Amino acid sequence: MVLTPGPNMIYLLTRSILQGRKAGFISLLGVILGFVFYMVSAAFGLTAILLAVPYAYETLQWAGAAYLLYLAWNAIRPGATSVLSPRTDLGIDGPRKLFLMGFVTNLLNPKIALLYLSLLPQFIDPTKGHLLLQSFTLGLTQIAVSFSVNLAIVCTAGSVASWFSTRPTWLKFQRRMMAGVLAALAVKLALDHQGP
Repeated sequence: MVLTPGPNMIYLLTRSILQGRKAGFISLLGVILGFVFYMVSAAFGLTAILLAVPYAYETLQWAGAAYLLYLAWNAIRPGATSVLSPRTDLGIDGPRKLFLMGFVTNLLNPKIALLYLSLLPQFIDPTKGHLLLQSFTLGLTQIAVSFSVNLAIVCTAGSVASWFSTRPTWLKFQRRMMAGVLAALAVKLALDHQGP
């Protein structure tokens, strides 16, 4: 599931290519904090509020869809360049902004909350002891796997960018493909009113 492209992966890839591995790593720490937030919320049952109050879930859903459309527009707008093409005119974001952007990117993905509420509880066994400890163990395992995969993406982003930089046709195709995928995800998220 971690290998499935989504907002977190695209944000980390973009940041790593445009500002370097250190920026990608700081952004990854923000993404991981988002996972920790959802894990703790699910473990203590606070995320259930998102599921019990339809407007809370829908608000998060619409915010996530708007953010994905914003990313799609930035990929395809006139004069836009691919996230995989090197740029020298990019302003340098400080560590604090990189961290917060990673955190917000993850928080605006309501499917993460659903992952922690629907998938992980299936592996909790009340007969095996402390439920909270089991929940944290499962959550930390998911976070460790996500961190490892995304760290590999951060570390190899430059190589991917170098390959694409010598193939301008692929860069154009990649921009259009990314915009299409982001827009499709946004539409699906916005139209998915069935909730959990």
